[in-house]
Amino acid sequence: MSDTHKLSREAFDRLQAEHDDLTTRGRIEIAKKIETARELGDLSENGDYHAAKEEQGKMEGRIMHLANLVENAEIVDVSADGDELAVQAGCVVSIRYEGDDDVEKYLIGSIEERREGLTVMSPGSPLGQALVGAAKGDVVPFEAPSGPLNVTVVDVEI
Repeated sequence: MSDTHKLSREAFDRLQAEHDDLTTRGRIEIAKKIETARELGDLSENGDYHAAKEEQGKMEGRIMHLANLVENAEIVDVSADGDELAVQAGCVVSIRYEGDDDVEKYLIGSIEERREGLTVMSPGSPLGQALVGAAKGDVVPFEAPSGPLNVTVVDVEI
């Protein structure tokens, strides 16, 4: 059984559209490339043919990955409980490490949720697990590879 993938509605729709495109237009285009390359003759020394077959393999891998994501997706609705927004999959969290003045922003969720200018942090990572459920102003302890560390949640946004 596969793991459930928590995705926003926007990411789910984008991944579904990419899957549909690759299984239709993408497969037709790669089949045409392979056919054109076959017409060039000897397949054992045909670079175009081997490149097209490699591209086909990569595309089929992406199709399988997308199918798994979409099939096992759980659509999450990022919302605030009352006035306070807690860290959850799909939100952006700003944190400050203990002893550091810099504030870092992360998108909590799947790499497929990526947004321009934000680093993605998995909610299953050690820091991600510690942050989930925390609210603005909370100090969250977690076990870093170098030892215990506290992180302050500076802001949580949708």
